[in-house]
Amino acid sequence: MIHIIKNSIPNLFTLFNLFFGFLSVMYSAVGDYKNAAILILIGMMLDSMDGRVARMLQVQSDLGKELDSLADIVTFGVAPAMMAYYAYFSAFGVFGMAIAGLFPLFGAYRLARFNINAVKSSLKYFSGVPITAGGGILTFLTLFHGKMPSIILPIAFFVICFLMVSTIKIPSLKEVPLPKYGIIITLFLGYAIYIVFKREQHRFPYFIYVAIPLYILFIGYQLVRSKRKSSVK
Repeated sequence: MIHIIKNSIPNLFTLFNLFFGFLSVMYSAVGDYKNAAILILIGMMLDSMDGRVARMLQVQSDLGKELDSLADIVTFGVAPAMMAYYAYFSAFGVFGMAIAGLFPLFGAYRLARFNINAVKSSLKYFSGVPITAGGGILTFLTLFHGKMPSIILPIAFFVICFLMVSTIKIPSLKEVPLPKYGIIITLFLGYAIYIVFKREQHRFPYFIYVAIPLYILFIGYQLVRSKRKSSVK
């Protein structure tokens, strides 16, 4: 029984990642981009933790790896594309739908290529931009779409699509003592604090009450992990 529970814990992180990605799509559909973005942020933190929890509990499995890829396609491929569609591309009708659909297609290709080359991959760089980082950047830009020139979002959209499937070497920063995707996550939370200081509480993204405690846990876990590594050395 204990073994079954241990095996299930990392998969629960991954399934919640997928679930929050689905919820993000629903919030985008009703125009609530702030909560849609926060849900992707939560998914990003869960994605950063599931594999490490599996290694910590020594319950890595092929099922967990496959489940992680499926969740990533939804949370960091479909959900950001839906945000971008409703915020910008919907004005172009069917053509806009086709354009927005490119993002999860390119992201899925990037994930499949990574999965078959995972053993060969280097700790120092990624071959192309990971879908998690690409989806996080697209989400952040979509959130600020109304406060910057409208041309920036479509240009960034196509650039990220290209970078995901390219073979350009992107520094992985795995050896840098920072949380995975910590910069993007911190930017999201910084935006939430900005909303509070602007006294826009009536539009406050209430899912931030889930994101902030999870972020504290996320940072705390990283600090404990880095201390353990230092003590081993």
